[in-house]
Amino acid sequence: MSMRILLVEDEENIRDVVKLNLELEGYEVVSTDNGREAIKFFHEQHFDLLLLDVMLPEVDGFQICEQVRLTNMEVPVLFLTAKDTAMDRVTGLKKGADDYLTKPFNLEELLLRVQNLLRRTVKGPENSPESYDFGNNAINFLTYEATGQQGPFTLTKKEAMLLKLLIDRRNEVVSRQQILQSVWGYDVYPSTRTIDNFILSFRKYFEEDPRQPAYFLSVRGVGYKFVG
Repeated sequence: MSMRILLVEDEENIRDVVKLNLELEGYEVVSTDNGREAIKFFHEQHFDLLLLDVMLPEVDGFQICEQVRLTNMEVPVLFLTAKDTAMDRVTGLKKGADDYLTKPFNLEELLLRVQNLLRRTVKGPENSPESYDFGNNAINFLTYEATGQQGPFTLTKKEAMLLKLLIDRRNEVVSRQQILQSVWGYDVYPSTRTIDNFILSFRKYFEEDPRQPAYFLSVRGVGYKFVG
């Protein structure tokens, strides 16, 4: 069975050339120029690799990668972008990318990087961050099993996704808007009160004193921060 690649690129000429060359190498390629559609494809289909342009209308490549990483830490992500500063590369890697190739790029180099990422995937992730421990608490993001102050319990999928977002950005303030976009998607938002209720639940689960939280902190007028 051929490997499946999701290619997200809004420059038609680049998209067509990359798609053709990947298909000539035997890969099955699904392509789009739209970030929202890319997220929809990812949740509906299986892919072995994501090739993401960074500068996309509405939903950029960094946002796509961040949302993908809330539920899938295994699929390799390679950014194709004209943004070539060191800070841009650092941002891409922080969002969960595995590799970063700047435009204009050599097609042979791209194909080699794709081959290397897929070979690594077949071998299996060496240190997949599928779990996280803090204090006396533990979370498994694959099984949704957790151990809190009252012992073991099972998280809901949305709870696990929100926890993953906060933990991935630990020590950073995450706005309510960012949470809504990343965890609930880009089309239908719940009320911000829903997020507040989730945070209250996390404090009950994981804080020694929920009224004096040490891990899940509120930042008035902005959002929340996980410290751990």
